[in-house]
Amino acid sequence: MRQASNGALSLRAWMQRLQETGRLAVGKPGLRLQHELAAIAQKLDGAQATFFPRPSDRPISVISGIVSDRGWMAEALGVAPEDLLGHFQQAAEAPLAWREVDDAPAQEIVHRDVDILKQLPVPTHNEHDNGAYITAGILIARDPETGVQNVAIHRCQISGPNRIGILLLPRHTDHFYRKAEASGKPLEIAICVGVSPACLLASQAIVPLGHDELEIAGALGHAPLEVVRCVTNDVRVPADAEIVLEGRILPKTREMEGPFGEFPQYYGEPGERHVIEIDAITHRREPLFHTIVGGGYEHLLLGAIPREATILSTLQRSFPGVMDVHLALGGVGRYHLYVKLKKTQEGEGKNVLLGAFAAHYDIKHAVVVDTDVDIHDPREVEWAVSTRFQADRDLVVISDSQGSKLDPSTDKGLGAKMGLDATIPVDAPEMKFKRIRVPGADTLDLAAVLDANGRWQG
Repeated sequence: MRQASNGALSLRAWMQRLQETGRLAVGKPGLRLQHELAAIAQKLDGAQATFFPRPSDRPISVISGIVSDRGWMAEALGVAPEDLLGHFQQAAEAPLAWREVDDAPAQEIVHRDVDILKQLPVPTHNEHDNGAYITAGILIARDPETGVQNVAIHRCQISGPNRIGILLLPRHTDHFYRKAEASGKPLEIAICVGVSPACLLASQAIVPLGHDELEIAGALGHAPLEVVRCVTNDVRVPADAEIVLEGRILPKTREMEGPFGEFPQYYGEPGERHVIEIDAITHRREPLFHTIVGGGYEHLLLGAIPREATILSTLQRSFPGVMDVHLALGGVGRYHLYVKLKKTQEGEGKNVLLGAFAAHYDIKHAVVVDTDVDIHDPREVEWAVSTRFQADRDLVVISDSQGSKLDPSTDKGLGAKMGLDATIPVDAPEMKFKRIRVPGADTLDLAAVLDANGRWQG
C-alpha cells in the first residue's frame, strides 16, 4: 500500500483504515447491481462506506461512500479538518509534476476484446436512470495540440459492449474535444475507476486550462504521483488505479444519453450526447470498482470542497476580512454559500455577496455572517439570519443571472440570486448583539459532575 510522506493514503490504505475504525460495512456476496447496491449505500450514506463482494455474481467487488464525510476526506489526506481548504488551496497553487513509470498495478490485466458490462460490475442506481453508469471514474484527456492533460468526472452511460455515452459540459474536456473534432480526429481519453482520495478531490479543482489535476493530486499527497502510459494511447493515468478504460471520444458522433440522477437529486434530462469508444480495459488483480450514488454525501462533498477553496481564494483577494466559506449540503454543495466575515465597515457585507456570486455561477443563495457564527452549522446561520437580518435593508436580489442548468427551477440555467447580509452593524452598542453565555458550559466535563448510577428516587 502506497502512502505519501504527509500521511495521504492510497485507495487501498484508506479502505483498510475505514475497516479498522468500524466505518466500512460489508454486504453479502451476490447483491444485485441493479438498484440494490445503491439502496444500501444510500442508507448508510455519511455513516459507513460500503464494500460489496461479487455483486450479481461478478468476480470484481464494488465500493461506495468512501469519502462521504468532510472529516474523512481530511483524514485520508493526512490533515486536520480545519486545514482541509488551506491544504487544497496550497496544492492548487503549487502542483507537483508527476513521475512516469514503465510498470504499474493498473495494467496487471489487459483486455483488448472489450465488453464493459461483462467485464466490469457497473451498477444502475436510480429508478429512471437510463441503464448502468460509471459515476466515480476520473476521465483524463490530453490537449491534442500541447499534450497537457485535464482530469474531470463525467457521467458515463454504458450504451454498448465498447460504447459509452458521456455528458460534456462546456469546460476543459470539451475544449480539447473541439480541437480534435475540428481536425476530424477523435480525442484520446482514459477513464480511471478506483483512485486515491487525493486523485478524486484533485479532479474537481477549478483551475485554468493548462493545469494537469494529477499534479494537484501529487501536491495533496506531498509526493509526485506515479503515472503510466496507456497501452493503446498516449494518456497518462495513475499507476495504482484499480481499473482503466482506454478509448476515444468520437468526432461528429452523438447518441442518446440519460436520464440520470444528478447531484441536485433530480434527473438530468436525456439528450444527444458525445460518444466514447473503448479500445481496452486494464486493471489490477482483484480490482475494486468505485461507484458514487448521485446526490449522496460523497457526490456533494467532492464538488463542494474544491469550490470552497476556489471561492475562498477569490474572495480573500478583494476582501481580506473573509475568514472562511462553506457550501452547505442542504444547498446540494453548490447553490447555498455561507461566508464568515470580520467586518470593518458598513456595506462590506453586500460587496462580499456580490463577489461571491461572481466567484462561481452555481451560487444561488449566499449569507454573510460575523466571526462568532459557525458557518458549518446551519442552525447557527439560521439564527444569525433570524436576529441580524432585515429584508428591507439587508437583502440583495439579482434577476436574470446565470445559474446551474441542473437546477430545475431555472429557465435553462437563467435564474435569480439572493444574498442576505446577516452581519452586525459596525457601530452597534456592545450589549445589543452580545450572545448569551453560561460560564463554564463550553469546558464542562460531564463525567466528572454526573453520577452514572444515580437515581432520582429509590
